[in-house]
Amino acid sequence: MAQSKRYKALLETVPESPVTLDKAVQLLKTFEGTKFDQTVEIHMNLGIDAKQADQLVRGSLVLPNGIGKVQRVVVFAKDAAAEAAKAAGADEVGQEDLAKKISGGWLEFDVCIASPDMMGVVGPLGRVLGPRGLMPAPRAGTVTPDVAKAVEEYKAGKVEFRNDDGGNVHAVVGKLSFDAPKLQENIQSFLDFIETLRPNSIKGNYIKSISVSAAMSPGVPIAA
Repeated sequence: MAQSKRYKALLETVPESPVTLDKAVQLLKTFEGTKFDQTVEIHMNLGIDAKQADQLVRGSLVLPNGIGKVQRVVVFAKDAAAEAAKAAGADEVGQEDLAKKISGGWLEFDVCIASPDMMGVVGPLGRVLGPRGLMPAPRAGTVTPDVAKAVEEYKAGKVEFRNDDGGNVHAVVGKLSFDAPKLQENIQSFLDFIETLRPNSIKGNYIKSISVSAAMSPGVPIAA
């Protein structure tokens, strides 16, 4: 893909060697100047074997300062749980009716949550939701009896992540308009959480590389 003059100019300011988190955020903040508020992402390469089930790294956490975006949340629940989800701010709540809507091609949401008793309804949607990273899963906290709490967490800025086949993890950690201390706090919280997920079977270096980038910027390497 061809690089713009702006991107090439920014790339020249990126150090070849990893820098401390605070310096990386300071440099990232100088990348402002687009007509929109850029999303900031963290990218990590982990020393895991993605083919080994006991080395998968997946989870979710609520970032201390949110992600600068109100996420659209749908919930599969019924009876009291459905009412609680609505009260918590879910954008849409349903059962078979919601499943039919999604299987018909409607995907205007960011998070899908389900109570355990609804997985019989949600299961067949795996072919639609799975490839898009939207399939509810217990490990991610999106299959839970407390759907109201899950809705509140995602509305507050909860992020979900999982490693890819190459052992890479990517996640949104905020917006470029965030004050530097808030952006740094979000990134540090994510890094600390990843550390807690280190598989016991890892013998060598767990975190091999880290970088942060904005939507329209090159990545800035951070010292692991």
